[in-house]
Amino acid sequence: MPHGEEESPKRPELGDLDSFAGIDELGAIDDPDNTDPDNPDGTFHTTDHAFEAGGGSGAGVGGVGQLGDNLALGPVPDLAPTDETHELDDQGTEELPAENGPEARYELRAVEAELNERWPETKIEPSLDRVNTLLNLLGDPQKTYPVLHVAGTNGKGSTARMIDALLTRMGVRVGRYTSPHLQLVTERISIDGVPISAAKYVDTYRDIAPFVTMVDNASEIRMSKFEVLTGMAFAAFADAPAEAVVLEVGMGGTWDATNVADAQVAAITPISIDHTDYLGTDVRDIAREKAGVIKPGSVAVIAEQDPEVQRVLLERAIEVDASVARAGSEFAVLEREIAVGGQLLKLQGLGGIYDQIFLPLHGKHQADNAVLALAAVEAFFGAGKERQLVVEAVREAFAEVQNPGRLERVRAAPAVMLDAAHNPHGARALAATVTDEFAFRRLVAVVGVMSDKDAHGILEALEPVVSDVVVTQNSSPRAMPLEELDELAKSVFGEDRVYAAPRLDGAVETAVALAEESEDPEEPLAGGGVLITGSVFTAGEARTLFGKEPA
Repeated sequence: MPHGEEESPKRPELGDLDSFAGIDELGAIDDPDNTDPDNPDGTFHTTDHAFEAGGGSGAGVGGVGQLGDNLALGPVPDLAPTDETHELDDQGTEELPAENGPEARYELRAVEAELNERWPETKIEPSLDRVNTLLNLLGDPQKTYPVLHVAGTNGKGSTARMIDALLTRMGVRVGRYTSPHLQLVTERISIDGVPISAAKYVDTYRDIAPFVTMVDNASEIRMSKFEVLTGMAFAAFADAPAEAVVLEVGMGGTWDATNVADAQVAAITPISIDHTDYLGTDVRDIAREKAGVIKPGSVAVIAEQDPEVQRVLLERAIEVDASVARAGSEFAVLEREIAVGGQLLKLQGLGGIYDQIFLPLHGKHQADNAVLALAAVEAFFGAGKERQLVVEAVREAFAEVQNPGRLERVRAAPAVMLDAAHNPHGARALAATVTDEFAFRRLVAVVGVMSDKDAHGILEALEPVVSDVVVTQNSSPRAMPLEELDELAKSVFGEDRVYAAPRLDGAVETAVALAEESEDPEEPLAGGGVLITGSVFTAGEARTLFGKEPA
C-alpha cells in the first residue's frame, strides 16, 4: 500500500475481474523487518543499482516498499565483475575439498537415512503447526529476509532459478530453496547460486535436530522430511546471511511447509492437474490450494492460465488485498526467435521493454518462465512505468542462467538430451520444443515414470515426435514397475515401436543403438537423437550416468 495518508484504491468487484490490472493503481507495500545489526535503518544498500539512472518516479508496483524508491536514484552500475562481489566462502569455488569429500558425503548419507525414516515428501497433512513451532524455536529465521515465492504446476524450478540469477546480478545475496533435487539433496538449498556443501548440510541438520526432536515429542505426528528440510533451508539462509530468498513450493501451496513465510512477491506458473492423490482432479480446487501463497499486501505475478484458474487466483488476490500483474496484460513475451543454444527474446516488463535478451534454454515455455521471473523481480524492487531495471544487467543475468535437467544435452553424437518433464502438460511442452527447435532424423525416447503420475498422458504427448520408445524403471521405490509401463507404452505406440530395459543404463544403450540405425545404407548416421524423460528422478539418474556434477 502507498505510504502516507492516501486512501487505498478501490478494489474491483468479482464481476469485473477481466479489467483488473492492479498494477499502475497500486503502490508499494511495507518494508519487511530488517534485523541486521549492521544495517539498523533497514536500507538495502547492496541493491542500489537495480534501476536505470533517473528512471521514473512514484512507488512503483510493490515489492519491498521504500526499497524501490531508494533504488530508482542509483547510478547505472559497472557490469564488469569486481572485487566487491560476494565472497562465496564455503559455498562456492573457493570451498575446501573436504566440504564435499568422502567423509562429508558419508555423514550426508547418514543424515539422509535419518530423514528418510520420516513421512515422505509426497505425504502432507493440512497443517503448518509443526513447521511454525520449529521455526519459532529457531527464532523465526524466515522473517529475517524478504521472500519471493514460486508456486504452480510446471516451470517452478526454472522460474526460481531465473529469479535467483536476476537478483544476484542486481547485487543481492540470494538463498534459493527448490525441490525435488536431481542428483544430490544439497542442490535444494543454494546460496549465491551454488548448492551448499555436504558438510554445511550436515551441520545445519545437526544444529536444528534438537529442536526438531522437541517438536516431535510435542506433536501427535512427527515432522515430515520436507518440513525438516524447509526448516534447514530457512536456518541456512539466515546464517549466510541471505538478503533475499526464493522459495519453490514443494506441493500445493496453502499447506506446503514453505508457506510459513509471508512472501512480498508470489509468482504463479501455469497451473494444471498433477499430484492428484493429494490435490485432486478439479483444476479449480488445485488453483485454490496454490493461491494460498498470495499473502496480504503482496504482489501476485501470474503466468497465463486457463480462465477458470485465473479467476480463482484473482479472487484470492482481491480477498487479501494483493496487487496483481498478469502475463499478456502487464507483462508479455513480445518477440521470440530461435537461436543457437537457446533463444533471443524481446520482453515487455512492468517497467518497460527489455530487448536482445539471450536465454540459453529451449522452448516457448522457458520464454514464458523468463518474463514471469522478470516481472517478479521488477515487482520485488518496486518497478513500474518508466522505472525499469538496468537492461544490460537483465541481459547478463538471463545469459548466465543454468537449468540442469531441462532439455539438457549430455552427449553430442548421437545427441542425448534429458528433461525432467513428469506430467502430460510438461511432456506436451517438451514435445512442442523438440518439434519446433530440433531436426532429428530419428529421435528415440527413454521413459521412466513414477507410479503416481499420468504415464499414459506423458506417452501420448511424446508419441507424435519420437520414432520409438524404450521404457525403463528408475531406482526410486515410487517408480512405476517396468511391466506396467511397458503395457501402457504398447497401447500408445504399438508393440513394434516399444522396447523395454530394466535399468536406465541398458535403456540408454538400446536407445543410442536405435538412434544410430539407418534403413538406407547411403543415409548418414548423423541426425539421430535420444531423449531421456518421464520424471525428475529419471533425469537425475541420467545426469549421473553421463558424469554430470550436481548443480
